[in-house]
Amino acid sequence: MKSLLVAFLLAMLYTEKVHSLACYYCENEPSNWNCMSMKKCAETDKYCTTIKRVNRGRHGESDDYRISKQCTPSCEENFMDTGSSSVATKCCQFSFCNISGAASVKLSNMVLILGILGSFFYVFQSR
Repeated sequence: MKSLLVAFLLAMLYTEKVHSLACYYCENEPSNWNCMSMKKCAETDKYCTTIKRVNRGRHGESDDYRISKQCTPSCEENFMDTGSSSVATKCCQFSFCNISGAASVKLSNMVLILGILGSFFYVFQSR
């Protein structure tokens, strides 16, 4: 029974590797709230990307924020600031990781893994 539990948990951890990537998708939206569409990526896509553009307003005008999210076969994180505008590109490699606050998603995945490991230690220690 314990072997079956271990096999099941390992299968759960590696299931995402078998399935293709899925990302949030939007083009040139003014708000992240408009970027909740989900898209299954092509087999060649290995990254979910988020591109944030800011055009700074002049003489009291408000800044113009734009966000795009997509699947891409390659990605390089960068930040470019010209003074009047900036562009930031973020990359990640698991499904739906390109949501705002991706660090918190990574943290919750880490908590899940630590919980599973803690369960293993508890099960095998109680023998």
